Amino acid sequence: MTSVFRAVADPSRREILDLLADGERSVSELLSHFRFSQPALSKHLRVLREAGLVVARAVGRHRRYALRGEGLRSVAEWVRHYERFWNDRFDALGDVLEGER
Repeated sequence: MTSVFRAVADPSRREILDLLADGERSVSELLSHFRFSQPALSKHLRVLREAGLVVARAVGRHRRYALRGEGLRSVAEWVRHYERFWNDRFDALGDVLEGER
């Protein structure tokens, strides 16, 4: 589980996950969204694969990557625990805004 949190801690890796949420992509398709090198992208993809968040399949000499959304379940469960704090803050903000009318 720690590897999942470490993987999603990086903004570039979160962006890769967002791109893959729209469907399978090749390395070149992913690379077109970033300003870093192909080796850097490969390192990010390796971290995501090792965390179980993406899978790769060979298509000829190329690889296509896809999201494994179930790998994010532990992150969603952890975040869900803290939602009550956000909801309390939104309720308090609503009360403040209502008082200013």
